[in-house]
Amino acid sequence: MAYHVIDEARRCLNCKKPMCRQGCPINTPIPDMIQSLLKGDIDQAGQMLFENNPLSMICSLVCNHENQCEGHCVRINKGAPVHASVIENYISTYYFDRLKFKNIEKNGKKVAIIGSGPAGISIAIILAQRGYDITIFEGKDQIGGVLRYGIPEFRLPKSILDKYNEKLLSLGVKIRPNTMIGGGITIEDLFRDGYLAVFIGIGVWRPNTLRIKGESLGNVHYAINYLTNPDVYHLGETLNIIGAGNSAMDVARTALRHGVQKVTVFSRHDYFAASEHEINYAKLEGVDFKVHVEPVEIVDEGCIFADLECDGKGHLSRIPGTERLEPADSTIIAISQGADNALVAKTDGLNVTDRGLLVTNSFGETTRDGIFASGDVVSGAKTVVEAVRYSKLVADAIDDYIQNLDKKDE
Repeated sequence: MAYHVIDEARRCLNCKKPMCRQGCPINTPIPDMIQSLLKGDIDQAGQMLFENNPLSMICSLVCNHENQCEGHCVRINKGAPVHASVIENYISTYYFDRLKFKNIEKNGKKVAIIGSGPAGISIAIILAQRGYDITIFEGKDQIGGVLRYGIPEFRLPKSILDKYNEKLLSLGVKIRPNTMIGGGITIEDLFRDGYLAVFIGIGVWRPNTLRIKGESLGNVHYAINYLTNPDVYHLGETLNIIGAGNSAMDVARTALRHGVQKVTVFSRHDYFAASEHEINYAKLEGVDFKVHVEPVEIVDEGCIFADLECDGKGHLSRIPGTERLEPADSTIIAISQGADNALVAKTDGLNVTDRGLLVTNSFGETTRDGIFASGDVVSGAKTVVEAVRYSKLVADAIDDYIQNLDKKDE
């Protein structure tokens, strides 16, 4: 493995204007880390990756690299790009496994983090290294959020998230699993108990619905619910999936690994929200695709679809009389997720958008003093790397907010 990584690293041209870095949402120092690796200093390479992105090891596996770093590599003009993700994964894994936090001086100031998805983990790591006493409140039994409960094992091994759990504990972070804030414990309780700032990173877990007849039938499920624990579902031999994003690809490939024999993805468009790599993997594994169709009704025998036509201006409309049954034992709806407002509804002073997402400024400050937010609960369902990028800004804002509290008390 190391030999192939070195070979790939040697293909890097070390461009003066690295387009790969510009294509990365979190501005990963790709040429610098490659040069450090080639000079034999893998620790320095790993350190620069971790300091830039605490979830570098995860992003190296789940990012849409063909549209980001690798898609911007100048070598792609005459062949294959430098596969920066492979190099990053090798370096990040090596460094993270050896990483030990030393000489962290605690400042005695408490910060509560609600939710342990990409945003929550990133902010916990950053602030804990700055001496803050961090407690993570996680509604499920293990940390990870969408990383654990929304991305299949074959794309992101759960053992990686277990490593992050151990690393958080080594930083002195306290983790309270199976604890929903907004139920027995409220945000008011957190401030009462001495937390100076509260971060909300609960993600978006309420599946978007089609609002068509048949969605309540027993053979119909939602993608985010299925991916949380595929083992408990009995889908039968044939499956229709409505939607063509990355979640739909994850569902399709997971279902095939759990005994489904035939999977068909249905989409309104002939272009897909899913990454090209994920689509290609799905096709390779036998998933069928049908485009320019929309669901009309779900029935016990499958789903009724109608064909769509384009008016030449990009607008699709249903073609009357084309309704037909596409048989399947089960149907899974994969059209993204929205926010669950239970926490917001029980907390005074938090404004939301018409989509139910938390309103914040560019630094993650909500409409209530001392409460911050980032990740999908602010932006809607986005990528992991975007959540980390924004969360770095929010961590700085929380730090500044608490430091200014000290100045006010002086």
